[in-house]
Amino acid sequence: MTLPPLYLEKVYAGVLGKIIGVYLGRPFEGALYEDIMARLGEINYYVHEKCGMPLIVTDDDISGTFTFLRALPDFGNHKDLSAKQIGQTWLNYLIEKRTVLWWGGLGNSTEHTAYLRLKKGIPAPLSGAIATNGKVVAEQIGAQIFVDGWAMVAPGDPALAADLARKAGSVSHDGEALYGAMVLAAMEAQAFVEQDIDKLLDCGVSFIPKESVIYRLISDVREWHAEYPDWHQAFDQIRANYGYDKYGGNCHMVPNHALIILGLLYGAGDFQKSLMITNTAGWDTDCNSGNIGCLLGIRNGLANFDLGPDWRGPVADRLYLATAAGGRAISDALIQSYAIANIGRALEGLPPLAPKGGARFHFELPGSVQGFQAEPLVGGRSPAQVYNAEGHSREGTRSLGIYYAHTAPGQPARVATQTFADTTSINMPHYGLMACPTLCPGQTITAQLEADALNTVAADVALYLRHFSANDTLQRVYGPKISLHPAERAEVSWQIPETGSYPIAEIGLEVDSSLGRPGTVYLDSLRWSGAPDTTFSCPAGPSKAWRISWINAASDFSSMGEAFRVIQDEGTGLLIQGTDDWQDYRVESVLTPHMVVEFGLAARVQGLLRYYALVLGQGGQARLVKVLYDQTRVLGQAQLAWEFGQPVALALEVKGNRLTAFVHGKELFSVLDGESPFLSGGVALLVTEGRAAADSISVQAR
Repeated sequence: MTLPPLYLEKVYAGVLGKIIGVYLGRPFEGALYEDIMARLGEINYYVHEKCGMPLIVTDDDISGTFTFLRALPDFGNHKDLSAKQIGQTWLNYLIEKRTVLWWGGLGNSTEHTAYLRLKKGIPAPLSGAIATNGKVVAEQIGAQIFVDGWAMVAPGDPALAADLARKAGSVSHDGEALYGAMVLAAMEAQAFVEQDIDKLLDCGVSFIPKESVIYRLISDVREWHAEYPDWHQAFDQIRANYGYDKYGGNCHMVPNHALIILGLLYGAGDFQKSLMITNTAGWDTDCNSGNIGCLLGIRNGLANFDLGPDWRGPVADRLYLATAAGGRAISDALIQSYAIANIGRALEGLPPLAPKGGARFHFELPGSVQGFQAEPLVGGRSPAQVYNAEGHSREGTRSLGIYYAHTAPGQPARVATQTFADTTSINMPHYGLMACPTLCPGQTITAQLEADALNTVAADVALYLRHFSANDTLQRVYGPKISLHPAERAEVSWQIPETGSYPIAEIGLEVDSSLGRPGTVYLDSLRWSGAPDTTFSCPAGPSKAWRISWINAASDFSSMGEAFRVIQDEGTGLLIQGTDDWQDYRVESVLTPHMVVEFGLAARVQGLLRYYALVLGQGGQARLVKVLYDQTRVLGQAQLAWEFGQPVALALEVKGNRLTAFVHGKELFSVLDGESPFLSGGVALLVTEGRAAADSISVQAR
């Protein structure tokens, strides 16, 4: 199969539509029509400020959509991916009661119920089946809210999209919930090649039984659309025939699916009008809005956002993915779009795309700014503006334009993007955020810059970062500064200094015109890669930001007496740091075990069930293991004496597919993993049923 034209751009538009829809509907999620109209009126634009909420939030709709899709690359990008494998992906990336899901309890939250089934060894699809969990629990909305990614990797192939949606949905759902997800996935996949809404609906329902409630619902809404000119009249029919009073549980698929069809038909493809109808109607607003936003993004392309209000500017591509893969938590729509499109390409046997040599920030799609925003002056507006510019790139077609107005002394223009949580998101309500910083001390960043030829004078340009400090205040640190003359290109590199173990919140550029005259500088790309050279410890002053910069997948993590005290009540717990960019490195730490079954040090951690570890267990046994879901392969084993309360120096070096383990500085194992080795990932402290502690963890790139 040949990928359709503008595939990548339509994926990007779909991702933007998804996150914009979620951010639009999230502040009043669960509200009823009458309440929405009384408090907010028709929802024609963002209302987060009226509701006292931040715009960019951690949300299950976004985190689940872009995380569960990882099952495809994690299992080799095969179209015959199984429901069981997607269930294993849940167990790898979800941290119980902390990330992605609404953890509402067994029989109350459908996804939590399914997770508990998976945890007890009941594989998908039994984990989500009606036979296992009952009809009401199994037919809630979740199968639909996570569906968009499966459609975007199957452009123009609605059969594949519906099949993937069915298998993914069956991890946690069954019955009508699967039918709604299949309809939406098929429509989104077909929207890459088809504009007509009636034809999209015909395509969607062709994959589900005609006797199903979802099939009948869609037929009814289409009839009401033909009969009633006002969407309110059709909405009254939906409430009378398919309302929450008839479909129980906390958030049933059927009523909410009806609102997506309502907005799609009465909005007639218009992004703002469709979202207005679906959101103003109420119920599960962020879920419904995210789905219809993605569908219309794919259908309409990036032109979708050129009409009506400025949907993209406030969002600036930003999104959070709070999972056990902490290095992916701080992300943006462009990063996710390339990840999705590269899965779609892999499914068709095509090589991945990596613009500008794989630079993290490359701005290669129209309008993308990848989280870069102007920093306002204290008490006033910023003298800077950022925008996506055509040209001004050595290796690509686009760049980030940074226009700076007249700058008074001491008032430079600054633009920056997040590398970690900001001062708002460290206190994120409801769905909390844990995130490993994407940038750490010892790493080297490189920026490609160009000054506009029409600038009249040189501009002084400096790299800078801001990191958290005591009491979660931000401290600015400057890197190299250059004077950039009109039409001049330059490359600037900076090795990131130590920050006292506080996480780095953002990386940015400061522009100061020597004569106070306006101009434009272009950021072609910004990159860093590889592991850092740094030592992680507990910072000197109190910081909530530092605490959430560690992915806590243990029963408890505290700093009572030691920097890292990790406690696990049952099974194995991990305390994780690092990103997928960390490839070849040495990690070392001195651990002190206290009443523990096993403890150790892990490397190339890719979630909770994909990693290497040097583990010491009771009975004086040392093992080098590879954990891959429900299998643990022993790569090396030896007897080694250790005692409770006595520190043990552990080190694990990973380079290519060779792993070398050390205890007290002495090499214990050196082995090659020739069976699909893990080639990248973070580090972790590991504890099995008990407690272990360390004062520091060092990582050195190799």
